[in-house]
Formats: sequence, C-alpha cells, structure tokens
Amino acid sequence: MADPARARKMADRIKEIVAKRLDKGLRDPRLGFVTITDVRVTGDLQHASIFYTVYGSEAERKDSARALTAATGMLRSEVGRNITARLTPSLEFIPDAIPENAEHIESLLREARTRDAEVTVLASSAEYAGEPDPYVKPRDLDDDDDFDDEALDDLEGSEDDDEDLGEQAELGGPR
Repeated sequence: MADPARARKMADRIKEIVAKRLDKGLRDPRLGFVTITDVRVTGDLQHASIFYTVYGSEAERKDSARALTAATGMLRSEVGRNITARLTPSLEFIPDAIPENAEHIESLLREARTRDAEVTVLASSAEYAGEPDPYVKPRDLDDDDDFDDEALDDLEGSEDDDEDLGEQAELGGPR
C-alpha cells in the first residue's frame, strides 16, 4: 500500500491533467460544461475515481456522462503520459451530487424559515399558563403590618423571667 500523501499528490495531479484535457476540448459534441470536483485514488494507486458536475439540464448531464465514458481510454492515456508511476490507474467517472445536495439543503432552510416565522407569530400572541411571575419573592419586614413589639418581647424573653433568674442567683439556686 502506498503512502497516503503520495496517493493524495497523485489524485491532485490526475485532477489537473483531466481538467486541462477537458478544457482543451474533446471532439465529442455531447460533452457539456463539465467541472472536475474531486479525485480519489485507492491506496495501491491502481484506481482513480473522478467526481464531476455538469452545468445544465438532466439531458445534458446524461449526454456528458456518455461522452466521459467514451473518452475514458483517451483520458487514461493522457494521465499515463503525464504522471510518474509504474502503472497508470484505471479511471472511473462518478457524477457528484453537490448540486442536488445544495438544493436539498436550500429547501430545508426555506422550510425552517417559514416555521420560525409561524412560531414568531404564535409567540407574539401567547399568554402565560399560570401567573405571569410564578417565582416566590422575599418578604420585606418593613412592609409587614402584623409584626408588633410584643411579639419581639416574646422572642427575646420577658422582663419577669429576667427578675426570677436574678433572685435564684442570689439564693444560690440553679443557674
């Protein structure tokens, strides 16, 4: 198995060679506006998959696919003359699905935009299911009218209790 870096370099070189040859033109009138998008070479450098797109209608895509299939032998010879490898890899042309994928993504984005607009309309007229602010807030003691001084005395202890404790201390009672 070859070095992955070498396979990548060979793929780039094959891409350049095939693109230049297609740019010069083939004598096949079926060939449309073809763009080479990617080339992948197997690890043993024996097979190259060439991905391409065609600008135009479905009929033009099919005609271009037939023209590339017919020109595979000539393009392989061109690649063999211009690369430095013991064996020339076999070529396979595969139509790239970039335009179809891009259209699919665009349709999904359009659908997401319409749904977002619907949710925005619903949210503008929405109301709370319960109270507008369901969280408990801390009380302010200054505002509490039920709180009085007698309740404070009960919490601190009464003056009578303090006197009783003082008498017990003088008599030697419990402390």
